[in-house]
Amino acid sequence: GFIFQVASFQGVAVHSRSTSSPHDHPEYGRLVYKGNLAKAVLGVKFFSYSTSIFNLFMMPYIMLKSGIGVESLLVQAAFYGLIAVFTFVTPITLHILTKGYVIRLYYKDEVDTYAAVTYNAILKEKVTVFHQKDVKIPDITKMFTTFYAKTKSMLVNPMLFPDPQDYNHLMGYDKYPFLKFEDLGEVK
Repeated sequence: GFIFQVASFQGVAVHSRSTSSPHDHPEYGRLVYKGNLAKAVLGVKFFSYSTSIFNLFMMPYIMLKSGIGVESLLVQAAFYGLIAVFTFVTPITLHILTKGYVIRLYYKDEVDTYAAVTYNAILKEKVTVFHQKDVKIPDITKMFTTFYAKTKSMLVNPMLFPDPQDYNHLMGYDKYPFLKFEDLGEVK
């Protein structure tokens, strides 16, 4: 028989004759941020989804073998409620908490646009493109929100920007010369 080996393609050229960086994206621009929890977020969501699917497939077997069908209505409601919490509420809550976590952030200088890559509900990468002028900083510090891109909340770690000027521009701090990224550590 034949054995086929297919190399994994992740969108980065192994050998390139162009002068662009391997972190550039042809459509979205230069990579300015990479979240360090991307694999952890994906892993936790995948584990939660897989255990929910397992619960759904095991429910008929558990109900049949446990004899829960002959118990009182109150015991049945408590049992089904507990299973429903772990089957549906946990993955939905995880998605709500992590949907704004930015995996990668690209910046295109020519048009002053950003492209934020996040995970959607089915664990696929979703790209949100926005202008710097669309960035709004919340008046009150929120737990899972660094800024809003139009109306979508985004979460980034300012310390993970290799160039602090990229964070300053994203947040609009470069419009105010008296406020610098380096000074934010002293304020806190």
